[in-house]
Amino acid sequence: MNRKTLTLLFFFSTAVSFGQNRVLSSEILSHQETRKVFTDLVNKQFDINYPIRRVYRYLDRSGQFFIVLTESNDLKNGRKDTLHHHIKAHNFHMEKNGLLKKWEIVDAITKQPGTDEMENSIWFWTKYTDFKDIDNDGLIDPVIIYGTSGMNHIDDGRIKILIYYKGKKFAVRHQNGTLDFERNTRVDKAFYTLPVKIQEHVKLIMKKMIDEGNAIFPYGWQKAMKAHKIFFDEN
Repeated sequence: MNRKTLTLLFFFSTAVSFGQNRVLSSEILSHQETRKVFTDLVNKQFDINYPIRRVYRYLDRSGQFFIVLTESNDLKNGRKDTLHHHIKAHNFHMEKNGLLKKWEIVDAITKQPGTDEMENSIWFWTKYTDFKDIDNDGLIDPVIIYGTSGMNHIDDGRIKILIYYKGKKFAVRHQNGTLDFERNTRVDKAFYTLPVKIQEHVKLIMKKMIDEGNAIFPYGWQKAMKAHKIFFDEN
């Protein structure tokens, strides 16, 4: 990515105060803090075009980072809920002369499997997203999750779990379904090269999704992942 710098005095002062002690920490920026750091000018510089849903700031032994989650606001449904057709996440590293964009996530609604119907909405599932040093190596291991809704809300939507480990992305992709044959899960082969602690952490999140009624993974999914399968369904 091209380096772009900021000259905002507030930005540098907050960066210094947050980074004085090189300890593992993370926080959610308040709306006021977000507006002070990610001004209209900054958003234009970095192509932050959708409304900001949330900004995370975290610090580890490699430096200070900002994760900016954005979602388009497109339509209102019958319940007056806002629907999102596009999402984009931005990761920035704070350097001496400003922000450096490291990576981004881009996705959008798509056709539901086996139909011409489009998904209704896509959004970040922040209740499952976290920023922890899972394997105790002094580096935060971001886990970012988002999903979609379809004709039966999340029951036939998609779920995507993204894990960032030492600059590399690993994914678990799941298709929910009201019928058994509609459900399937795909796991990146490289996921199974991650430290066991991180793999188990992701499985705990998946279990929590099931317990809270937000996912139905195929029967025997835990055994399938233990066997390092990269695709499994109800068949």
